[in-house]
Amino acid sequence: MVEVDVGDRERDRAEFSAFVQRRQHRLLRAAYLIVGDERLAEDLLQNALIKLADRWSRVRDGNPEAYLRTILYRDAVSWWRRHRRERLVAAPPEPPADADPADRVTLQLLFARALAALTPKQRAVLALRYFEDRSEREAAEILGVSVGTVKSQTNAALRRIVELSPDLAEAVGHA
Repeated sequence: MVEVDVGDRERDRAEFSAFVQRRQHRLLRAAYLIVGDERLAEDLLQNALIKLADRWSRVRDGNPEAYLRTILYRDAVSWWRRHRRERLVAAPPEPPADADPADRVTLQLLFARALAALTPKQRAVLALRYFEDRSEREAAEILGVSVGTVKSQTNAALRRIVELSPDLAEAVGHA
């Protein structure tokens, strides 16, 4: 039996707490971009943090944030596989008639609406590629899919965004 010094446990807790405090907002944003739902993002992050806490002493000296992000993306993929369902709508949402494409707020709202209509895997690929600035290879490794899947999902997601909101064509580079 391995004895663990109480001081080591307290030090681990303090290090883990500091790690979470420094990164929690950015990690929650990443989780939200992956799942597109605030409550699901909170649950996803909380479960990932629990898994990280269990392994903290082994990963703290490496790159614990990368480890946590891998947990986030893989758990999201597992969740999608269990809950895979399409949402069918009668028609794509119409942008406001008085929308000014130069208005950043309007573009953000249009983009948020279009993102919500994407599949979870498409949102995850876009979050990894554009929010986290990951390469196709890195995104594929994190999601546990092929590079070709990342490429096709990225292309399909950008095409779908333009279909849903033509005003965003220039913003996503599909003019």
